[in-house]
Parts: sequence; C-alpha cells; structure tokens
Amino acid sequence: MAAPGVLSRCIVSPAGKHTASVIFLHGSGDSGQGIKSWIREILKQDLAFKHIKVIFPTAPAQPYSPMLGEMSNVWFDRYKISMECCENLDSIDSMCHVLTNLIQEEVKSGISKNRIILGGFSMGGAMAMHLAYRYNKDLAGVFALSSFLNKDSEVYQKIKEAKCRPPELFQCHGRADTLVLHKWGEETNTLLKSVGVATAFHSFPNLYHELNLQELEMLRTWILTKLPEEATASQDTKTA
Repeated sequence: MAAPGVLSRCIVSPAGKHTASVIFLHGSGDSGQGIKSWIREILKQDLAFKHIKVIFPTAPAQPYSPMLGEMSNVWFDRYKISMECCENLDSIDSMCHVLTNLIQEEVKSGISKNRIILGGFSMGGAMAMHLAYRYNKDLAGVFALSSFLNKDSEVYQKIKEAKCRPPELFQCHGRADTLVLHKWGEETNTLLKSVGVATAFHSFPNLYHELNLQELEMLRTWILTKLPEEATASQDTKTA
C-alpha cells in the first residue's frame, strides 16, 4: 500500500526560541498522540524543552503481515518479527521518503539537519535507523528504544559505503522484553559498532517491552548533549 505524502502529527512546542527538533516515532499499532500521552504519564509532564520542538507523527494504517494482513498503524510491513528474516525494503523505503519530507519541513523552517534528532520506540526505532543511516546521514543523532534491525539489514551495508561519519546512536532495551528479545537489540548494537557507529547499549533488568522513567530521563539528557541551546547574540551595545 502506498504511503500518504503527509503524516498527521502532534507537537510539543519549545518554551522559547525554536532552534532544534526531535522526531519521535511510535511503535507498531500506536499513534503519535498515543506515545506522547504514554511519555507524559511516565514523566508527569510532556517531553518538553526550552529550545527543541518534539514531533510525534502517526504512521498510516496499512496491512501488516505479522497480523495476517489486518490493518494497523505501522511504519513498514514485515514478513515476520524475526532478526533472521529478510527486510521488506519496498515498504521501508516508501516510508523513508515520506518521513524525509517531514525532516525537510523542519529544514525549510530554518532548522539545519545537524540540529535534528530522529528516533523511536520498537518499530519506530528500527524505522529511525533506516531513515537516518540510509537516507539522512547528517542528522545530529538517532535513538532506538526496545528496537532491533534484521541481521542482514541494508542499514549495515549503507553505513559501510558512506564516506561520512554516521550519527551517534542512543539505544536502550529491557532485559525482561519477550516480545522483541533483548538479545536482538544487543546484537544490533554490536553490528552497528562494527561498521563505525558511536553507540552504547543501555540495558534495564526489570523492563519489559515498554518505556520507563530512568530510560526517558537518560534520553532527555542525551538529547540535550546533542542539541544544546544555542548562544544568542548579545543585545548590549557599547556607547562611545
């Protein structure tokens, strides 16, 4: 199914001057509003910054093979949920083009690509890695929460072929995750390191396939290290 050209989204606006952006992709079957509300429930406030706009787009409804072709809000179709399975690149690439348009909207508004971070939860994290490492290698960073790439993912080859340094990756996973196994996330991190991605793998012993407070606080800190508030020119003038 062809992806639509424009994605619905919800936004957490910066409190001050907008100088950077984060695009946060939800997991399969969810929505932008759903993950925004989930984060707010955990943090007791929105994932908000003084200078960073946070964008939560919603994936279009499309047939999803692991659900026997039922319609679901997913970023791409999978043949099955397995690290060993080959990727459905036609489906992934279709959505990469749509999400690149979302990145370009931020660029047109005055935000340079090195002031944009892309990431997500579960399938959203996998989508973010494809989008950043194959199509938008000049972003400020990537994050993947409870996510994995297929063992022979096209992402690894594209990183090896690239002549520029790939964006840094912030990756987390819960050890208790039985839906998307912890070892898949860990193996993904190891393979990304092997092709030159600067990354650390943060593991949480009692975390299932979910978000938690410590993870989100660590993510927030990492975002601020990658997208610090820009110094503004002094308004003071000297008099003769």
